[in-house]
Amino acid sequence: MTINIKEISEKDRNSVLHPFTQLKDFATRKLGDPVIVESGKGIRIQDAHGNQLIDGFAGLYCVNVGYGRAEVAEAISRQAFRLAYYHSYAAHTTDELAILSDRLVKMAPGRMSKVFYGMSGSDANETQAKIVWYYNNLRGKPNKKKIISRERGYHGCSVVSGSMTGMSFYHDHMDLPLPMIVHTGAPHHYWGATPGETEHEFSTRRAAELDQLIERLGPDNVGAFIGEPVLGTGGITPPPEGYWYAIQAVLKKHDVLLIADEVITGFGRTGSMFGSQHYGIEPDLITIAKGLTSAYFPLSAAIVGEKVYKVMEDGADKVGAFSHGYTYSGHPIGAAAANAVLDIVEKEDLPGNARDIGRFFQAQLKEKFAQLPIVGEVRGVGLMGAIEFVADRHNPKRFDPALKVGARISKAARDRGLIARAMPHGDILGFAPPLVATKAEVEEIVAIAESSVRFVMDQLVSESQKI
Repeated sequence: MTINIKEISEKDRNSVLHPFTQLKDFATRKLGDPVIVESGKGIRIQDAHGNQLIDGFAGLYCVNVGYGRAEVAEAISRQAFRLAYYHSYAAHTTDELAILSDRLVKMAPGRMSKVFYGMSGSDANETQAKIVWYYNNLRGKPNKKKIISRERGYHGCSVVSGSMTGMSFYHDHMDLPLPMIVHTGAPHHYWGATPGETEHEFSTRRAAELDQLIERLGPDNVGAFIGEPVLGTGGITPPPEGYWYAIQAVLKKHDVLLIADEVITGFGRTGSMFGSQHYGIEPDLITIAKGLTSAYFPLSAAIVGEKVYKVMEDGADKVGAFSHGYTYSGHPIGAAAANAVLDIVEKEDLPGNARDIGRFFQAQLKEKFAQLPIVGEVRGVGLMGAIEFVADRHNPKRFDPALKVGARISKAARDRGLIARAMPHGDILGFAPPLVATKAEVEEIVAIAESSVRFVMDQLVSESQKI
């Protein structure tokens, strides 16, 4: 199919409100034309000009099975021809939905019971908040409603989920966060530790800070704690040693539910099927999206643990129907896509590939970048990783934001054929390639990234000499 690039670009500029885009710069063409993505295969996409790019970020951490999987497209097509839509209200279902839900309950970590569906990670975390409030109302604890998140955590962009997100630019000018959402410290040892503090000591301190926060708020006012097993958009930061063990002890002490946000880490990203399994987390509620369908269809879910669901079921005679739902909850095409994707994940053992190729990936990142003078930390797990750039690596000091070091390196990588993300709240280059990536493809990703970093390093040296 041949498209008129100029015509499509103008239609887009005149009609699409793009997320996370400087609107004036886009409208006045300062940002140039939109990138029209036409096709994809494996770990690569192709734009309308015929340029191929390695997608080192799997879309937005989501195209885990890679692009162009015919078996998923065929499953979507079969379901669309058979039954394109029916709702799941009032105990209606489809075979694909029932099969998927049974599958998720059995494969999820912890003692799970039921699955509620939405269309995005944001709406799934909105659902989690409502379930927390509903649960505590039903058990006679109407004040136990505050939800604690972490600074630099990412949980979505809607009203409650956007409040849970612990990055200020998601809140600015949006009247967020809401007062029932409270934030505690980020689990990032590199920037958060005191001099000489070990990872284990740092984790113990973060847990003590959480304990003190709950005591200040009043344990009878705190309903849940939400956290990603690995911080994603907040910097791709694995937890320090002992972190989740210490945090869970505090939550149990105060009867606070644990919501594991597995939107990024679910279905193999860390090298385990779920990040919770990787780090010994026993959640009460689990949020999933992205890898559930590998983004071939919008679908998310809130998985409800047995403890919470039992209270909901026991309260039904008193309060009536569970009054929450979306038009597209449990969409049959989404369920069919998810089952096809999970077939691939299991048949091809993508968690195992993320574990094995991920070890090589992590080793390559450390070998190529850890000793560079502008690199403060190389971190990651499985097939997700980050390089954090600093002005002084010996006494960690950030670059002047005006230098836009992370953004420049990301652009240099893109100019060389690699999509790697400039992460917010620092000069950070992030990677999360599809879980089907091979050793050779990882080598290609790392080689382009190294060339890009060295290019910007040379620029920085040249610029400093002109001052």
